[in-house]
Amino acid sequence: MIEGIGTISLALPYRFGSVSSYLVKTDTGYVLIDTGCRKNRTDLEKELESAGCKPDSLKLIVLTHGDFDHTGNAAYLREKTGAKIAMHYDDSGMVERGNMFWNRKKSYFVIRMMTPVLFRFGKSERFKPDLYLKDGDDLSEYGLNARVLHIPGHSQGSIGVLTAENDLFCGDLLESTDKPDLNSIMDDVTAANASVKGLNKLGVRTVYPGHGKPFPMVEFIKNDQ
Repeated sequence: MIEGIGTISLALPYRFGSVSSYLVKTDTGYVLIDTGCRKNRTDLEKELESAGCKPDSLKLIVLTHGDFDHTGNAAYLREKTGAKIAMHYDDSGMVERGNMFWNRKKSYFVIRMMTPVLFRFGKSERFKPDLYLKDGDDLSEYGLNARVLHIPGHSQGSIGVLTAENDLFCGDLLESTDKPDLNSIMDDVTAANASVKGLNKLGVRTVYPGHGKPFPMVEFIKNDQ
């Protein structure tokens, strides 16, 4: 049962905006959705401590996709807390190899060159996930009354987490840095549009994006028309 959702906004290097992690409090502990990049580590730990999330109360780390700004602290937190790391298999090669372009179709040459400088996804940040999530998986075993949605587009293994209250943690499928919109960086636009079409049928209430503030799904639908 969800008792609260905390937004942890972490600044990206070189004023490239921010990335959001979400700390979900349940009646059995906490679930962290995404972890920021390694440069955010001190700030992330302060936010977890301030929220009352002690190391032994973090039960699960869910990664919405394999990008460095979402996975950079996962291995560190697992070692510190013992929490399991869960993500979709299709993005697991990114975190195991330290290469966010491992399974992407598009090269994004400039981003590919900038990534090692901005995020420094070194050997200590690489890891093998404990759990591989797929569409329809139930997370109630970890106190989170929610299910996994496979929502490819930004990456092949992008997932969302849809709670029983119809709130959605969407990773980088959608964003709200300016207004609720499709994320500006897409590996497969056709897959992304199909993912959005599927979401529109689910009666999503509030969207918690990887970049930008949470927003009502109806605002995205209105802007998308």
